[in-house]
Amino acid sequence: MRSKVVLRRLLRNKQARYGSIALIVLVALAYLGPFVGPYDWTDKDFLAFLSPPGGDHWWGTTTIGQDMYAVTLRGMQKSILIGLLVALISTGLAAIVGAFAGYFGGWVDKTLMWGVDLLLVLPSFLIIAIISPRLREGASWLWFVALLAAFSWMITSRVVRSMTLSLREREYVQAAVYMGIPRWKIIFRHIVPNLSSLLIIDATLNVSGAIIGEAALSFFGFGIQPPDVSLGTLIAEGSRNATGYPWLFAFPAGLLVLLVLSVNMIGDGLRDALDPGSNS
Repeated sequence: MRSKVVLRRLLRNKQARYGSIALIVLVALAYLGPFVGPYDWTDKDFLAFLSPPGGDHWWGTTTIGQDMYAVTLRGMQKSILIGLLVALISTGLAAIVGAFAGYFGGWVDKTLMWGVDLLLVLPSFLIIAIISPRLREGASWLWFVALLAAFSWMITSRVVRSMTLSLREREYVQAAVYMGIPRWKIIFRHIVPNLSSLLIIDATLNVSGAIIGEAALSFFGFGIQPPDVSLGTLIAEGSRNATGYPWLFAFPAGLLVLLVLSVNMIGDGLRDALDPGSNS
């Protein structure tokens, strides 16, 4: 019943509707668009270096003759995948750490929160920038996802902990304790599901945060490593020739802005749908 009410509120929200439509179009473009284009992202046209957008190359070509349309969609695929994986890992980690700290209390709470405080004061950008290029090329982007997720969950875990302190005193949780259900099962059956509203919103907004983080690190050469591409690496390459060859910068930068904006609009709509008082 509550899910129907939330869905009704979400559909009535203009931001969520427009954001959802835009995101669906962008995801379809990223994963279905390459099948429509005449070139693969690895193909090179040695007769068309830095060619402007036209009939043969819809979005022009790069400095080495790659089709800009195919390369940009490949980069958007990687950025979307990284955003989703980082959001799932970081939100799940925040839920587990925060719920265990809040429910068990005592030395468990102190130890976990000490670790959270330590990670909060570490310069995450510098750590990722130092470690990421040193990883093996074959698995660099997966390690990059793990590094981004490792520094994206701490604040949410503190919010989850504070909410768990209240939830653990509820009647249904106390009843489960008296019935002899193991405490870890109580956390996953009763505590975490009651935090679903917060976790859904956090995961949605973490997608855009991870995409921006990946783009920023890749822009400076610390993210996705060649020969693979992402929107961040394409923006970095295009920015060097943005004035003379604007299509190298405009297409990946425009898609990045639209992608992040659509996800944020969906996140705002979810927040208003799950918590109607928040839109005041």
